[in-house]
Amino acid sequence: MTAVTILESHKARRTYFSEEHLMFRESIRKFLEKEAIPHFDTWEKEGIIPRSFWEKIGKDQYLCPWMDQKYGGFNLDFGFSIILGEELARVGAGLAGIGLHSEIVTPYIASYGTEEQKKKYLPTCLTGKIITAVAMTEPSAGSDLAQIKTSAIKDGDDYIVNGQKTFISNGIHADLIVLACKTDTKANPAHKGISLLLIEDGTPGFSRGRKLEKVGMHSQDTAELIFEDVRVPAANLLGEEGKGFYYLMNKLQRERIFSTVRSQVMAEEMLSVTLAYVKERQVFGQPLSKFQNTQFTLAEIATQVQLGRSLLDEVIKNYMNGQDVVSEVSMAKWWISDMARKIAPMCMQLHGGYGYMEEYKIARMYRDIAANPIFAGSNEIMKVIIAKNMGL
Repeated sequence: MTAVTILESHKARRTYFSEEHLMFRESIRKFLEKEAIPHFDTWEKEGIIPRSFWEKIGKDQYLCPWMDQKYGGFNLDFGFSIILGEELARVGAGLAGIGLHSEIVTPYIASYGTEEQKKKYLPTCLTGKIITAVAMTEPSAGSDLAQIKTSAIKDGDDYIVNGQKTFISNGIHADLIVLACKTDTKANPAHKGISLLLIEDGTPGFSRGRKLEKVGMHSQDTAELIFEDVRVPAANLLGEEGKGFYYLMNKLQRERIFSTVRSQVMAEEMLSVTLAYVKERQVFGQPLSKFQNTQFTLAEIATQVQLGRSLLDEVIKNYMNGQDVVSEVSMAKWWISDMARKIAPMCMQLHGGYGYMEEYKIARMYRDIAANPIFAGSNEIMKVIIAKNMGL
């Protein structure tokens, strides 16, 4: 059994996938097997995905499958985006920045940008020539977005931006940043003062701080961003002033679905590599898979992985049907990421000493999965949302 066959075993129940979706999966899988998998260990050691790969995946038209045809896209449905997220996660969590660019950041421009902004940025976002990032988190403000301090004060036809952001995925490569900032520092409640600005690389006063070294996801570049009296044209305002918080909240459901997709596929992949290992590893003259402890442990893991897949598929289906899935997304995000994190040491344990070796994929996944309960809003925040929607 492999992670691929685990996914395909659910095909009959994944009714939101058509033959066109499956053809797209086969195509991008072949692309990644040729262009990503042979190089991924090198990228992990170097700590970054090369821009040449971004341009290859853009040239082969896998980025932003949802994009309108007038900007060069194919106007495909959400199912194609899910497949992109799944196949990137199957290779490694370090490719998460590509999904972030394609499915999280660029849609902000498509949804809230002016026609001029769309024409300027979307075609090159599609080809991978422009790499995007969204800058929300600050040293003193994470899940509580209303507490951000980065300011953008109007000065004639410009905004003057000052502040610092941290933990920014794609921060090193980013050519274009969707910046969450305070255009009204005295707004009450505070979240009504948040706006989104588009900041281009090379703008005077904008600089990158440290390239952050993380426990896992080594090839996913993550950085600090610094803004010192950065003069940004008012034309770079994304949407309406003071509406930034609402734009971010609206897109968070999409972001949390993709975060959950990554957790689920990683869980499936951990089960897959562990099944393969225990069938081959000989202990006391028989395969490790023949011991009852191994069988019971993997039976428990397989059950949890199956439950996660069923829950996630229901959420995706309902989201595609336009239903309100705030509570469901929050449930899936916390439970599946928590499940994946819990099975990681179980799978590593079944590998014995080899599980602690860098040459074995389980070691990398053990590190990588640790961040998933934090991404896209911590799991504690997910539970707050669920409780609030229960009337508590």
